[in-house]
Amino acid sequence: MFEKDLLKNKTVIITGGGTGLGKSMAQRFGVLGAKLSICGRRKEVIDTAVQELKESGAEVLGQQCDVRSGEDVQRMIDETVTKLGPVSVLLNNAAGNFISPTERLSENAFRTIVDIVLTGTFNSSMAAQKVMKENGGGVMLNIVTTYAWTGSGYVVPSACAKAGVLAMTRSLAVEWAKYGIRTNAIAPGPFPTEGAWTRLVPPGLKIEKRMKKRIPLQRFGEHEELANLASFLISDGASYINGEVVTIDGGEWLKGAGEFNDLDRIPEIAWKAMDAMRKKKKK
Repeated sequence: MFEKDLLKNKTVIITGGGTGLGKSMAQRFGVLGAKLSICGRRKEVIDTAVQELKESGAEVLGQQCDVRSGEDVQRMIDETVTKLGPVSVLLNNAAGNFISPTERLSENAFRTIVDIVLTGTFNSSMAAQKVMKENGGGVMLNIVTTYAWTGSGYVVPSACAKAGVLAMTRSLAVEWAKYGIRTNAIAPGPFPTEGAWTRLVPPGLKIEKRMKKRIPLQRFGEHEELANLASFLISDGASYINGEVVTIDGGEWLKGAGEFNDLDRIPEIAWKAMDAMRKKKKK
């Protein structure tokens, strides 16, 4: 569905680009012609990802960077500009999360997640904005989640941080549009990844089965589906989309939001019985 060189001559930074969804999106961008700068906290992971991404023929720069550090982020941005050219796109994907009853959380556990997700997005956006402003604009794309607006028990640090990123997305979309910078977000539903899945979907509890039942499409997302959406949003074809959050979750959050959505569990025989009762009352 995309032109081969859709992202040609664009330099794209992906935080948390060494694993999972970040790497999948980076791979798709590379195939579509983008120059890639990926970063993450673990150097060995980034080095491995760089080699894999180069197989697509893309020009790839890998850097060790902790987005919680403004100095780290500025160094990463400067290195990207020096080796790949001005930053066209920033994909704020770096994140951290785990499930826990909120009363069991320590102050440090809460702060760690908020610093990676919210402070990290702020640091990266601030540093990239300076380059984009000097060069006539760019695109910022933030990865949030549907519970950024609904909230969710057992992932309170992530819910708070992602809600902050969503508010930041909408705020900067208005404030930085005058610099030619578009700011949008994607809210993915369940997309299995090796790292996040082990922390959020522990085996043996049938959580995965229950998660799938909550999704009207009755399946989890494929990485390519998210990568395609991200590719469109950072492309020139989406140049009038600004301040938007696009949900890609198979209808999961809508099903959870509807008061009577769980009625799909009622067997057909029960519906027939209720119909018969209504008809009898009418008579």
